[in-house]
Amino acid sequence: MRILGPHPDTKANYEGILRSLPQWFGIEEVLLDYVRDAARLPTFSAYTGETLAGFVSLQRHFPKVWEIHSIVIQQTYRCKGFGRILLTHAEDWAAGQGARFLQVKTLAEESHLYPEYRQTHAFYQHIGYLPLEVFPDLWSVQNPCLVMIKCLDAR
Repeated sequence: MRILGPHPDTKANYEGILRSLPQWFGIEEVLLDYVRDAARLPTFSAYTGETLAGFVSLQRHFPKVWEIHSIVIQQTYRCKGFGRILLTHAEDWAAGQGARFLQVKTLAEESHLYPEYRQTHAFYQHIGYLPLEVFPDLWSVQNPCLVMIKCLDAR
């Protein structure tokens, strides 16, 4: 695997990967926002050969606190270490920019509508992210938001 970034890869088909995962990215307006944001935020693209396996975009909120704005891995490459390697690369870069904490917002476990998010929570917990707080109606009552955080100093 080779990783390009932090600059968006103008040749990458971010939209194609997002559309291939409707369980996670099924809301059209949100999907298009992720595509636009990948073009303006620090974005790392993972390739295997010439195939885009996934990408991660980061957003700086404060000098020492950044957010995983999006992380997307094609179904073919899920559960094979691509997400971990890609995110570790992005974490190292963010730490080099002065970040001490990285947070991520995801669907809370209280929402039983989307069982796929059990995989998401397990992934983040496996690589050191801890649940911080649930916002029951940040996105909507049907989609409670879980904030998870990782201290980059502790690595």
